[in-house]
Amino acid sequence: MTTEERQAILSTSNVSRSAAPTLDQVAERAGVSRSTASRAINGGLRVSPEAQASVDAAVADLGYIPNRAARSLVTRRTNSVALVVPEPDERVLSDPFFASTIHGLNAALRDTDLQLVLVMARPEDIAIRTLRFLRGGHVDGAVVVSHHRNDVLADALHQSGLPTVFVGRPFGGSHHVHYVDVDNEGGGRMATEHLLRIGRRRIGTIAGPQDMSAGLDRLAGWSAALGEAGLSTEAVAYADFTTTGGAGAARQLLAEHPDIDALFVASDLMAFGALSVLAGAGRLVPGDVAVVGYDNLGAATTTSPTLTTIVNPVVAMARTAGEMLIDLLAGKPVDQAPVIFAPELVIRLSA
Repeated sequence: MTTEERQAILSTSNVSRSAAPTLDQVAERAGVSRSTASRAINGGLRVSPEAQASVDAAVADLGYIPNRAARSLVTRRTNSVALVVPEPDERVLSDPFFASTIHGLNAALRDTDLQLVLVMARPEDIAIRTLRFLRGGHVDGAVVVSHHRNDVLADALHQSGLPTVFVGRPFGGSHHVHYVDVDNEGGGRMATEHLLRIGRRRIGTIAGPQDMSAGLDRLAGWSAALGEAGLSTEAVAYADFTTTGGAGAARQLLAEHPDIDALFVASDLMAFGALSVLAGAGRLVPGDVAVVGYDNLGAATTTSPTLTTIVNPVVAMARTAGEMLIDLLAGKPVDQAPVIFAPELVIRLSA
């Protein structure tokens, strides 16, 4: 490369760098002070409508791109929100529930400048590491999903003042925390009443974790329906909303209650495990044992037989939670009453 060529490249580079408009140029074009231009660009107060319009026009004319770091110093906003999942990494990556949650929340944020940050909070880290991050000004708000009784998030985030919406009824702080949920107790009752209507009388259940509101409420619905029918509520096994856990619980129920003729399983993943165990034990579904799951995951249409289940509207719930959070961040009034979706029964071949 010749000396002349190097000088030409350097000259072009310098022109390119100098061509980027500065805040001073915006202020000069708008006929306002530099501080007024900065406040107008960064959403600050004490800017007249006339000055704001002049600055907006100057920004458009010059193609000025604001410095996001400088903007955050003025607005104290990060333009990011956290999706907090207090579950082990392997479960977050393997359970379709969480993919549906992300899909719904992204749908709510699509027309905003908000960026989604995924926080997979291991239980041992929540009290210190996770809360330190959430309260440290790194995000403007949070949506929390799949929370447990002892994860302290509801009360701690309420005390911190960070705008927060839960997907699922939180423990402890439900009276002062915004949340979206499905009527899980009603869903458990609906599933059990369907099994009763088709003539089943020895109905067991594979319940979810009892440190989660969904696990408690779905079990309560099953128990209430059987109690009203005057039937036993002894055939219960507990699992962790996973296929492996559901298989283990099904083996336990068959050993302890070999006469069961139906199962209400508190998640589709657990129901998939139960179907496998029933097939291995030579129990025909639905001939010997009818099965109803909970979630209506896509895979419910591919099992053998296809799975009767209760709809858990995860995408809609996550989207609603995101919209509520957006309103909270904008300072709009948000009703303190929870948003509760109605359950829905989808009948397929398993029951």
